[in-house]
Amino acid sequence: MMTTLPKDYVERVYAGVLGKLIGVYLGRPFEGWTYQRIMRELGPIEYYVHERLNQPLVITDDDVAGTFTFVRALEDYGISPDISARDIGKAWMNYIIRERAILWWGGYGNSTEHTAWLNLKKGIPAPQSGSIAENGQTVAEQIGAQIFIDGWALIAPNQPARAAKMAEQAGKVSHDGESVYAAMLWAAMEAAAFSSRDINHLIDTGLKVIPKDSLIAKVIADIRTWHAEAPDDWQRSRQLIEDHYGYDKYPGNCHVIPNHALMIMTVLHAPHDFQRAQMIVNTSGWDTDCNAGNVGCLQGIMLGLEGIDSGPDWRGPVADRLLISTADGGFSINDAVRISTWLADLGRQLAGEAKAKPAKDGARFHFTLPGSQQGFRVQAGQTAVPGAGVGNAGGMLALRYEALSRGQEAAVVTPTFSPPEMLNMRTYDLMASPLIYPGQVLRARVVAADGNQGAIRVALRLRHYGARDALINLDAPAQVLHAGKAAVLEWRIPDLGGQPIAEVGIVATADGMRASGTLHLDWMDWSGTPELELKRPEGEADFWRMAWVNAVDVFSKRHPPSFRISQADGQGLIAHGTRDWTDYTVSSDLIIDLCRDAGLAVRVQGQRRYYYIRATRTGELQITRERDEDSTILATTPFELKLSAKTPFRVRIKGQTIEAEVGGTHLSVTDDAPEGFTCGGIGLVVAEGALSSDLVRVTGA
Repeated sequence: MMTTLPKDYVERVYAGVLGKLIGVYLGRPFEGWTYQRIMRELGPIEYYVHERLNQPLVITDDDVAGTFTFVRALEDYGISPDISARDIGKAWMNYIIRERAILWWGGYGNSTEHTAWLNLKKGIPAPQSGSIAENGQTVAEQIGAQIFIDGWALIAPNQPARAAKMAEQAGKVSHDGESVYAAMLWAAMEAAAFSSRDINHLIDTGLKVIPKDSLIAKVIADIRTWHAEAPDDWQRSRQLIEDHYGYDKYPGNCHVIPNHALMIMTVLHAPHDFQRAQMIVNTSGWDTDCNAGNVGCLQGIMLGLEGIDSGPDWRGPVADRLLISTADGGFSINDAVRISTWLADLGRQLAGEAKAKPAKDGARFHFTLPGSQQGFRVQAGQTAVPGAGVGNAGGMLALRYEALSRGQEAAVVTPTFSPPEMLNMRTYDLMASPLIYPGQVLRARVVAADGNQGAIRVALRLRHYGARDALINLDAPAQVLHAGKAAVLEWRIPDLGGQPIAEVGIVATADGMRASGTLHLDWMDWSGTPELELKRPEGEADFWRMAWVNAVDVFSKRHPPSFRISQADGQGLIAHGTRDWTDYTVSSDLIIDLCRDAGLAVRVQGQRRYYYIRATRTGELQITRERDEDSTILATTPFELKLSAKTPFRVRIKGQTIEAEVGGTHLSVTDDAPEGFTCGGIGLVVAEGALSSDLVRVTGA
């Protein structure tokens, strides 16, 4: 079978992901503004303006989080181009935490996605959950279907019909009508952009997958006419769009038609100029982050990294960083390289090919994609050497330093947990767990460049939260490196008193009086089972609590125990850990004050996918497999639950065998079913009640 995958597939996916991120981060600070207000208060948008509006650059945003979350349905329900809206809807319910993640929670009948989520919650399956018949045309034809489609195109290169089909199913979870047509058309365009730079060919390709008599098709015909009449005057085209298809012509908060029109107008007027296209689509106003993100992804695919890099430095401030707030907290702190590699592997499997061989033996940070930094930035501070810089050199991260003297340091770090600026984000919460933990071993290979002047001392560094949520540096013992020499650094992370690790990296200091040159980070990774005690740390702090994904009604700050949760309807949980966790033991003394059932979860993969070791009010101890709306009892035995008394829980999971000891009662089972879970973090679970715990321990299996 002839492959449809381009030779530079992963790099083109990476460029598409970067284009999406740049567009979203550029447009987000003034989302919803009109063209007139933008011109009056900001002028033409030619570069990032977040600092002018006192906002962070990298934020939680539905355009980013939804795009890279809903595609996960393929992993959960089978990698097939025939993925259904029903299965994608199930992924919504597993990963989206009500009023805390991904969506705009604007109210039933007001926010399209919120409406669809509530429909799914009530048992109305997709695609009915997003249909015009269920929700009405106004709700169904807002912009959301379009903004989430890029992932489906990135995994279907050169297959526009396939991309459109998957985007249609994804769109119908929450939308219908013209909104879904817009999503299908743009997905087809992006898929075709892997092999064509002819923007009219891409538009024609998109038109083939939607009805000829659709309003989207009519809008595109009009814009093409206006563009042909004045190809150098985008402002004329924009004004005609406002006159004929403006916000005042359509009901709802953010209709798809005006925004889709601006996107088509943009790529016609600036098909091969990434910066000019971003200027046009952002300066034009309305749903700026959504529109700029879709345009950026299309042009990233079409023009490649060279197209993004041909203008100002878009990539440096972003440094590949992205945030994905979901119930799977280990997926939340991410970067464009890891997302792109994952998407490309999905695309290979859809094309009937094997996954690519992991770079540098599967290291998490490997820097092999051109210009990649994977979140690493120079750490500022009083002792930082002035003028230190970071970049990519030959597939390694390069830390440059000049006149590094004693008492100064040059350091680069990358996020492994929620950054301090998340407290200033004006969108939804960032649900996340740290990526690395005490007990695990952090490793990195570093190389001192040839020609360096003066030896340097190099150490692994982590930064963890402390009292009042201050970030505290902690360094491993250093090694001395001379010019042209390399070393593999290794460090077992010590206990941190329950505080999460926010960043990891490397730090260099002069071994003599002064040093200048470049230190290369070839790769960095970690492995091993966490050995940690999770509890309220000493001193006033909040980030230790934020390290738990919160999918319960109440995760109390007021009660004395470290953890106090309650849930009024169905099961709720708080979860901690990542899918790097496989075999481990978790233990805790739980005080259950009221419940239908309550206990510990292991191998947590979201709020609806985990193993649950539970005590019930009906007098049983059970091990269950929770998967979407199904709860399968794998083992059960009689058990008397004593309310408001300490009940010791200890659960060991190794391979597919689960062994539980609860209040002196033993229960075990081996789950060899294909729908079983092979990895994931831990959780405290309660159904229709409340529980508390002062300490949760995780150790080896």
